[in-house]
Amino acid sequence: MSEFEEFPKIARLNRDILVTEKIDGTNAQVFIGPGGDVRAGSRSRWIAPEADNFGFAAWVRDNAEALFLALGPGRHFGEWWGSGIQRGYGLRNGERRFSLFNAARWHVGGSTPVETRSADPRQPSRFSAEVPAFLGVVPILYRGPFRTDEIEACIERLRGVGSVVAPGFMKPEGIVVFHMAAGVGFKATLDGDGMPKSLLSALRAGAKS
Repeated sequence: MSEFEEFPKIARLNRDILVTEKIDGTNAQVFIGPGGDVRAGSRSRWIAPEADNFGFAAWVRDNAEALFLALGPGRHFGEWWGSGIQRGYGLRNGERRFSLFNAARWHVGGSTPVETRSADPRQPSRFSAEVPAFLGVVPILYRGPFRTDEIEACIERLRGVGSVVAPGFMKPEGIVVFHMAAGVGFKATLDGDGMPKSLLSALRAGAKS
C-alpha cells in the first residue's frame, strides 16, 4: 500500500506582504556554524578565496569575526553586488556590498547597522559596532496587507526615483514580493518582466556588442 500523503494547507492571500528592492548582483550566503566556523557560498556551491565568486569568499574570510558577532549561527542569504557585478550600481574600484535578504528580521530603518539578536530572549537586542559599513539589508519598499496597487506603486517608485539601495542609480532591477503567510517570494522586474531571463540576457548582450 502506498504511503498516505496529506494535501498541503493553502495560505490566505489577504495577509501581509513584504516588498523589497531586487538587487542585480550575485546570490550568496554566509554560513555560521554553532562552533563559530564561518563559510561562504554562492547560489549552488561552497566557495573559497582560491575558487571565488566575485571576491565574496575572500570578503567573508576577511570579515569572519565581525560577521559572526553581527549575525550569529545560521544560514544568512543575501546579494553580493557592486563594482564589476551585473549592473554595478555606480560602485567603482572593486567596491562591493552584501545585502541580507531577510529584511523582516534585520531591517532597522536603513541598510546599516545590522541588528544583533541575543541568544538569550531576556536580553535586549543591540546594534553591533563591529559590522562593516558595506554589510546591509535589502530595502523595504512596502510592508502591509496584500494589495496589487501597492506592489505597482513600488515598481513605479523605482522607475521614477531610481534605486533605494544605491541612491542616484537610475536603472534598478525590480522588486521581490514576499508573502508572509505562505512563506513564498515572487519577483517582478522593471524591464522585460514577461520575457525569459535567458532571452533577456541575450538581448542585453547584443545591445552591448
